[in-house]
Amino acid sequence: MRSSGWYLTEDVEDFLARAGGFLRARPAEHVMQLTWADRVRTRGRGAFERAPVFGVLEEEGQVSGTFYHLPPRALGLSPLTPAQADSLAARLADLGHSPTSVGADHDTATAFAEAWQRHTGATPKLRDVRVRLYRLGTLTPPDPHPEGRARVLGEGDLDQAVFWCGEFAKAVGEDVTVSAETWPSTRYADKRYTLWETPDGTPVSIAGMNPLIGGQIQVDIVYTPAHLRGHGYAAAVSAEVSRAALAAGAQEVVLFADQSNPTSNALYRRLGYRPLSDWSGYDFVAAG
Repeated sequence: MRSSGWYLTEDVEDFLARAGGFLRARPAEHVMQLTWADRVRTRGRGAFERAPVFGVLEEEGQVSGTFYHLPPRALGLSPLTPAQADSLAARLADLGHSPTSVGADHDTATAFAEAWQRHTGATPKLRDVRVRLYRLGTLTPPDPHPEGRARVLGEGDLDQAVFWCGEFAKAVGEDVTVSAETWPSTRYADKRYTLWETPDGTPVSIAGMNPLIGGQIQVDIVYTPAHLRGHGYAAAVSAEVSRAALAAGAQEVVLFADQSNPTSNALYRRLGYRPLSDWSGYDFVAAG
């Protein structure tokens, strides 16, 4: 019988052996847990700046919560009750862990931020960007459909992928350098990308999707340059990637959208995506 409480490990295989069934039972709400565990397993621990840490909450012999931490990235949490978030904050503080931020569904992130302040004195600051998690219901292609075609990027299209992902990163304010040299270490390297091209072959919009993990595919990224928006290109390429995800065997297709962008949120709803939960992030300013 396993003891109750938070179990921590740097071994991703150990983590998945304990929590894999729990995560796959509700893959949408655990999308980030599954994604980063898969990346660590695929790339190896040496690909990360510091050793990843994973945690599993076991209560009465059952898994009821998880976390991952890949410094300097945010601490990522599965949905937790305030009491569970408090127990995690206490455990991490006792062990000397010092996450600089946390990300999760809004209630969980808020509960942990408040608990971390109680246990460490650190001041939490809510990030301005908040996102909404969507899950695809019935895919509804855009009508009218813009002229042009979709083209999947292959191994010979690295320059295109690097350029578009770099433009996306700049547009969303992501603090990352996307180049041919840094590409393998970025979160963009393991995706499959589709460009939407006009009839003359000009690329105008891009969408990516993560690998199939736990029966689920996350659509990530979707980007159209500002001067090309309003022509339906993002809807067309998003629909194409969503269709490809279903064709690849995904039982669920999910994506995140910035809540402050009503255009993109309305677009995903028209395509058949339905909101699941709102997510937030907090940064921590250490006491003193």
